[in-house]
Amino acid sequence: MSATRLPGTPRLLRALNDRAALELLLERGPLTRARIGELTGLSKVTASQLVERLEERGLVTRVGEQAGGRGPNAQLYAVRPGSAHVVGVDVGAERVVAACADITGAVHGRVEQSTRDTDDPVGVVHNAVVQAAASAGAELSTVRRVVLGTPGLVDPATGDITFAFNLPRWHRGLLAALREDLHIPVVFENDVNLAAVAEAQSGAAREVPDFVLVWVGAGVGLAIVLGGRLHHGSTGAAGEIGYLPVPGVPIPRDVSRRAKPAFQQLAGADAVRAVAREHGLPDTDAAAAVRAAVAAGPAGGPMLDELARRLALGVASTCVVLDPPLVVLAGEVGQAGGAALAERVQQEVAAITLVRPRVVVTGLTEEPILRGALRTALDAVRDEVFGSTVG
Repeated sequence: MSATRLPGTPRLLRALNDRAALELLLERGPLTRARIGELTGLSKVTASQLVERLEERGLVTRVGEQAGGRGPNAQLYAVRPGSAHVVGVDVGAERVVAACADITGAVHGRVEQSTRDTDDPVGVVHNAVVQAAASAGAELSTVRRVVLGTPGLVDPATGDITFAFNLPRWHRGLLAALREDLHIPVVFENDVNLAAVAEAQSGAAREVPDFVLVWVGAGVGLAIVLGGRLHHGSTGAAGEIGYLPVPGVPIPRDVSRRAKPAFQQLAGADAVRAVAREHGLPDTDAAAAVRAAVAAGPAGGPMLDELARRLALGVASTCVVLDPPLVVLAGEVGQAGGAALAERVQQEVAAITLVRPRVVVTGLTEEPILRGALRTALDAVRDEVFGSTVG
């Protein structure tokens, strides 16, 4: 028998009941013992024993009273926020943003720092994590996991970064160095994948088990969610749509030489600016150019049509293989295009393939990568903390 398996039915049932009660408290807010019993189907005695057990382990706390009829007021219980914390980190080419959340998901601290003047990624992450925890008023010892969103490939076997095009100082061996430095479990995840996690939690893909998210910003990327789970591929390269060979642009034969990949040439920020320039629109910033096209109404239509045709090549290539019901356009350019761009991409994909996915703009406007990192960390830590309630 595995050492991690719960031996004996009574102990297993207690663990399952404890987890159900903790999830209820997170979802519904403060509850009385009686209400916990009603919602879980447990008897009053069993519910009382459960609450006492969770209170003894420091996972729930009394937060007030609920006035009743006759007799004393009933105690209200909630998950104790400080029982654990997590830190999410969004790593970009020029800055790192970190946030600290308690186990309920409430974010209490956020810090931002430049990465342009340092050759020490370990020091950058260390400072960001420590400062995020401090700004949240959390002891570093209560931080149970750090999740970092980075561009590029993360090896599913080792968890280490294998390739990050615009982060040359981030390399294999960095994960072990960070874990040794912080003495906290550290996890890398692709930044676009984390954006998809956030989209599934509270964005345009809520309650959609199968979807793809296309990120259009400085670069282009893709996240694949199947059956509610991220698909990474055997090497972590699933979704690196920038490298998709497409007609009309040179296809580099050695990506290690830092040549710009084919689809990136066609639909990345530089290409968007070039399209804007051709149509007489401001071309200093890709997202601003797309917003200008949308604001111009019919006059901006030709630029949006051209951008949609380009994006549809990547979206169609993905959808004709995976056949998802939903495609979410995200990133600075995807968000700037809004429904006007999404509808054009949807029509173009339907015109050139047999599949007809619904294409929508992201439902998130602020820091989706950071939100996805926090959510990923919280899911893991809740499993650890809530799964060990019976000792």
